[in-house]
Parts: sequence; C-alpha cells; structure tokens
Amino acid sequence: MHARLFAIAALAAALAGCATAVQPLRGSFATVTPREATEQDSTGALVRWGGRIVRTEPLVDRTCFEVLSTELGSSGRPYWADDDTRGRFIACRQGFYDPALFTDKREVTFTGRVDGYETRKIGDYDYRFPRMAADVVYLWPVRERVNVIERPSPWPWWGRW
Repeated sequence: MHARLFAIAALAAALAGCATAVQPLRGSFATVTPREATEQDSTGALVRWGGRIVRTEPLVDRTCFEVLSTELGSSGRPYWADDDTRGRFIACRQGFYDPALFTDKREVTFTGRVDGYETRKIGDYDYRFPRMAADVVYLWPVRERVNVIERPSPWPWWGRW
C-alpha cells in the first residue's frame, strides 16, 4: 500500500516538474526584471512579468495595472518563495478590465514590450515604474487553501508496515 502511494506521489511530482507555460504565455522573453528595468533603459524589451495586483485603473481606452512583481514558475504563474520582490511595474492593455474581478492581491501574468517609464508616488516616495504595453493579460485562478487536520490513528499498529 505504501509503495503504491509513493509511486503515485513520485509520478505526480514528475509531471508537475514538466509543467510548461500556458499557451498565451509561451515564447522567448528578455530576462530583465522590473527592478533591473528601472536601473537600465529596457525600452523595447519583450518581457513576461507577473505578480500581485496592487491597483487596477480603467481609463478611457485602456486599463492599467500596478503590479508588485515576483518570480514566475515554469507555468508562468507568480511564485512567492519569500518576501523578496522584483520591484513594481505598470502594465496597460487596450479595453476594459473590470476592477471588481482584477482586484488587489490577485495573481496575474503579462507579456508585452517595455514602452517607457512613469514616476508615481507610493506614500510620499517617488517610485519609477517600468511601463509595459501588454499583449496578454492572464489572471490566475484564486489559490485555495486547505487546512489538514492530523488525528492519531485509533489503531496503534496502522502505518507500521
């Protein structure tokens, strides 16, 4: 029984290791992070950046997103390994994206070109944002949290095989 469970777990881990980016997020992209893009001129670079939405701003002809960036996993989904972020960025795309759906802290990934820089206030601090003209806006499903409650087995010999 334990061998079968171990084999299933090993297979699941192997398949997860082979995960690739979802179709709209595939391609070759510059490895520059938003933080690095503010330190050097990366205008025109084709990038794939993602993270958590800080603010969604619908404008007359487009919607802009302020995003707290982080590393992306092999699927293109934001990966929160620690509190170290890769800076912030602004991504804008033609059309209306509803702020009721694109709420703060939702995970999102964008692909597009760095088309300039914009300075905005974060509190009293002037922050220089790289701005992306987004080709793709990919909103990830909300991650479900599951609480596992471990209870002692009523049979003391269970699990000793």
